[in-house]
Amino acid sequence: MRLKKFLFIVLLLGCLETASHAADFLLYLEAQGIGGYSSRESDVVYYSKTREDVMQKPSLGLDYLQKFSVDSGDIAALALQARVAYDLADTENAEPQLYNAYFKYKSGWSDLWIGHNRPSLGLSSYFDSHGLLLDTLAMNQFGFDRDWGVGAYRDFSWGNIGVSVTTGTGMPIYFKGNYLASARISKGTLNQDNYNLGFSMAYGKTLDTMGYHLMSDEPMRFAVAGTDITYLWNNLESRMEIMGGRNKDEETYAAFWRLGINLLDEGRLKLEVQPALWKIASDRNYQISAGPSFMLTGDITLRAMYLYDHNTDDHRVILQIYYYRKL
Repeated sequence: MRLKKFLFIVLLLGCLETASHAADFLLYLEAQGIGGYSSRESDVVYYSKTREDVMQKPSLGLDYLQKFSVDSGDIAALALQARVAYDLADTENAEPQLYNAYFKYKSGWSDLWIGHNRPSLGLSSYFDSHGLLLDTLAMNQFGFDRDWGVGAYRDFSWGNIGVSVTTGTGMPIYFKGNYLASARISKGTLNQDNYNLGFSMAYGKTLDTMGYHLMSDEPMRFAVAGTDITYLWNNLESRMEIMGGRNKDEETYAAFWRLGINLLDEGRLKLEVQPALWKIASDRNYQISAGPSFMLTGDITLRAMYLYDHNTDDHRVILQIYYYRKL
């Protein structure tokens, strides 16, 4: 664990050193405070999901993007997003976390990437929710928000196509015969059409992980197909996703809907509600979550979440202060 923390610190220092000599880069400081109450624990908690998971905990980190250019334009980019999270209820409380860690090359016919990035599966392939309290299906055993591997994607005037082959482990790296091949095709561009409709497929043998913890070292079949849609209308946002197939080599399905409304100037206040349900074999569960998000300044956002989990009968209230500032 000490070696892991040392290497993590070296990585962060390397980002700063590279940034000091680079002409075309972006560097942000990210910090957040998390606290709340769980009826199941009957106590104060310092995480939004579980103690083992990476989302969300009190943390401090950096988000670094280095672009490489020639006379004709950008040809590549290096992205590193890392932070140290703290479990205030644990004596061994510092946990290095690595999110984005990939190199992207613009080949002309597509963008190619290698490293730790988003697999081409579902809503999480383009919707960045790493700092948010409300989570997606990818954070509930239906794919991975980030995974180690390679991928390619290309944007068209009508939409996007993406493919990826990853380890099927999420945050850590393991090689135990595990893999995940994914592909997604979409129609519509949010910036122009105000909607994006996608169809995804994935097949592989994935490992059961929770954060950086390996829950089972036996790869199990993951074979799903799904559709997702994001639709923006005036100050309303609607995101939906449906999946079905095999998960952990068992019959599975899942559905998710997030509805939000943006209020105040520049949408500084957002109110969201989110029901989600899923089934893996005989295990059925549903969650209902909701909460506001208020941009206090250009750098500070305040968020709150109420979550009810049916299986654990847990009522949870979480508060977050999120700081994200360009250096």
